[in-house]
Amino acid sequence: MSSQSVADAVRARIRDVPDFPKKGILFKDVTPVLEDAALFKRLIGAMAREWKGQAIDKVVAIESRGFIFGAPLALELDAGFVIVRKPGKLPAKTLKTSYALEYGEGVLEMHEGAVRKGEKVLVVDDLLATGGTAKAAATLARGEGGEVIGYSFLVELSFLEGQRKLEGLPVKALLTY
Repeated sequence: MSSQSVADAVRARIRDVPDFPKKGILFKDVTPVLEDAALFKRLIGAMAREWKGQAIDKVVAIESRGFIFGAPLALELDAGFVIVRKPGKLPAKTLKTSYALEYGEGVLEMHEGAVRKGEKVLVVDDLLATGGTAKAAATLARGEGGEVIGYSFLVELSFLEGQRKLEGLPVKALLTY
């Protein structure tokens, strides 16, 4: 099945939830896609095809929905899997970085040593909105000497212009709204 037909099938299964998590937001709920094992497998294959041949060493995924896509994508790419979480959730020594939110500041952490100097890193999340969390994850990987080669998302909300924060590196999203 082509990537386009996978994208069409995924788009048909994504559920719009108005006014979630707050009034005025139209939430794109991907859980119906995940409930369909065959479709989930095809979408991971489509996301992986975009990065095959890039010799990716680590997939760095962002809490929590990024884990859903990052772990199977890492397996498809024969790469290690690194998690980036909110403060206080990782058990060993961490690196941390702050990033701007529309209503303040957020903080993300990654285990020290999870990315090694010179490793090629792909940053993964479910959704690209304003780009702040993806950029923060890249900052953490670079802090360990990793080379961020791009970003992979299931969905990009292009009207929020998140790509502008991502240093001109390749950004691949299966769906764009």
